[in-house]
Amino acid sequence: MENKEFENEQVRETKKKPTWQKSMLMYLHDLVYLLAVVMLVLLLCFRVVVVSGTSMNSTLLDGDYLLLLSNVFYPDPQFGDVIVASKHGFDDGKPIVKRVIATEGQWVDIDFEAGVVKISDDGMKSWRTLEEDYTNTATTLPEGTQFPLYVAEGHIFVLGDNRDASRDSRDPVIGLIDKREVLGKVLFLFLPGTNGTDALGQPNEPRDFGRIGVVD
Repeated sequence: MENKEFENEQVRETKKKPTWQKSMLMYLHDLVYLLAVVMLVLLLCFRVVVVSGTSMNSTLLDGDYLLLLSNVFYPDPQFGDVIVASKHGFDDGKPIVKRVIATEGQWVDIDFEAGVVKISDDGMKSWRTLEEDYTNTATTLPEGTQFPLYVAEGHIFVLGDNRDASRDSRDPVIGLIDKREVLGKVLFLFLPGTNGTDALGQPNEPRDFGRIGVVD
């Protein structure tokens, strides 16, 4: 009698144990859900953008692949940030990459003869000249916007680092950028570009993989 009860207990224990096929299906099921959650988080937090043009040389080159922190988690651009925006009414809303120079409540003035940018935080009572070691060229090219310029609430003033080859907030067509037009902040360069190609279709510059890293 005791042997029979022992055998019945063994049968019940065997039935409780899942087969390896069932265990594998359960594992794959959980893995699919985990990957879906990770993908959703990545899509919400980050974007990938490719630089088009030379307006940010030498910080960024034409063809650079960038990782952005999405505007969902980046509501308040700060001075010096490199951002990507989609400006309604300019180039069919294609993304543009620029640097934040002034934020809401500040005044901007540009001395085009000296090639310098000045900022005022106190209603033009005092000005500070920006030390811009990131620029490729001095700011000597007017594009039509009148200065001094007040940065309205909810907006930012942006410039390209390659000032002589950049259409930015100096151009009235672009002007101030509404913060709602900002797609995100550039965090990381993960694939370097070549600054386009020449007339023969050859890269203007070799890919410099040493440039991979955090974008300042």
